[in-house]
Amino acid sequence: MSTASAPGAMQVFPGKGLGNLTLGSSLHNVLSRIKSRPQTYPAIDLAYSSTEPLIEPVVLNLPKNGLRLRFDGPDQRLRLIEVLDFSKAPLVYKNHEVVKIPKPQEQPLPTGPSFRHVYNRLFGPSYPGEYIPPADGSPFGTYVLSYPGVAFSFPLQDSAWSNNCDFVALLSSSAASPATSMAIFQGASWSEARNKLFTAPPQLPRSPALIGKGKEAVPDEIEEIRVLGAGRIELLRRSSPSLVINLSETTPQDLIAELGPPDAIYRKNDRRISIHNARGVNQPRLLSPSPGRGLDTPDTDHSSNNSPEDSDDETFSSSKVDPSSLPSECFFNYFHHGFDAFISYPTPSGPALPGSELSDTPPPATSSLLTVTKLIVHGNVPGSYPFNRYRRSRWKILLDDSGREVLTSETHYDEVAERLQNVWKGSYASSSEETALQRGMVLNRGWGDSPESSVEFLGGWEESVGGKHRAASSGPDSGQGLGNTELYGFPGLLFEVLKNGAVSSMTIY
Repeated sequence: MSTASAPGAMQVFPGKGLGNLTLGSSLHNVLSRIKSRPQTYPAIDLAYSSTEPLIEPVVLNLPKNGLRLRFDGPDQRLRLIEVLDFSKAPLVYKNHEVVKIPKPQEQPLPTGPSFRHVYNRLFGPSYPGEYIPPADGSPFGTYVLSYPGVAFSFPLQDSAWSNNCDFVALLSSSAASPATSMAIFQGASWSEARNKLFTAPPQLPRSPALIGKGKEAVPDEIEEIRVLGAGRIELLRRSSPSLVINLSETTPQDLIAELGPPDAIYRKNDRRISIHNARGVNQPRLLSPSPGRGLDTPDTDHSSNNSPEDSDDETFSSSKVDPSSLPSECFFNYFHHGFDAFISYPTPSGPALPGSELSDTPPPATSSLLTVTKLIVHGNVPGSYPFNRYRRSRWKILLDDSGREVLTSETHYDEVAERLQNVWKGSYASSSEETALQRGMVLNRGWGDSPESSVEFLGGWEESVGGKHRAASSGPDSGQGLGNTELYGFPGLLFEVLKNGAVSSMTIY
């Protein structure tokens, strides 16, 4: 018999999600939606590894809602939804209350559902679960009753447990207490899913907009960005054919046709960031010397993440983009894809990687046609200054044509630098020039006004200590620290690196 659900109750979808929280969703998507509903989610607590933020899982706690969400580190996808306090999270499964929330005038009931309620009324019979003995001398162990995509944990008296017992009779007796937690995951059972919880390919997309009736109208999401060299960039998509961007050839109209309109258009008139000017780099394959072939990147710091206080900034709505009316230099901000495209007049692109079958692109002819000349790929590293401004975008640099020699967005920058130095060894006029061009430049984050000055960031500044760093959302009076990063350049590439060696962003030009 079904019962009327409590107001604001969250539907349980085994193997898929809880309410509007969907497994496979990106951390950026989930956190943005949660922060937009402060009345529903009044407290947010984020935990991550300050030393390995792109390897270790990211944990999002919602203490006022009794929920804990776990994301994998490399891709930042929601892998596990846990209900830790049933009294704070009214839940419904197929019109049945998972646990009855008592009214104020009623006597408080046990906070979790009983085994009989789960086994007889909600999900039905199941295979025997798994008993976990107590590890701290407690008289209670834990019995995990698992179904496809959902599992419950019941405290069970250790003295009552036997490998040969009837688990239904035992858990229906007074030796078992009501469930203390519930987990929603992707897999046939918890024992099968837990070992590959953070590594199995998610079945659902990063954005819930790609699920349901209107998904045909939503541009396909980008799985990976591949740097091929010579100004060629390949965007691998979830279900559509890959898209190749040729810098100084691909037009804004091409981007809009393939990726949809940008989330914002950002114009900036500031050319103070110019580092690693590599006019002395030997480029024997060029028909004529060109400063743009080296490491001169005057516009690298001009995405919506950055705004020195005396620059001239403008942000435009992009709901209706007219490419013919674009400013001569602007950024297409694709927050949900995780990158910015710099729109400008054609400029010489970076050289091909040594040993690649690709040849250098000839310097473009003078043209009044606006094109994509740079791509800034964002890592959304927890603890970085622009955290949660963009979805995490994963990338690979293909160092050879076989695809076996690659650098990835999770590679520590020390290894990135070492391997790129070997790739470009011999391309510089002298060793002193090579050392000078690859010296890091400090970039101060958080000085002066910026487009994010009214946005709260979890993890206000980067910590250099080991272990887990916790960042709780706070009110509008909370302060923001400085997150200094360093910029390092190679031909056609510029990396923004945190103190822990994680690459916060990569510019391809």
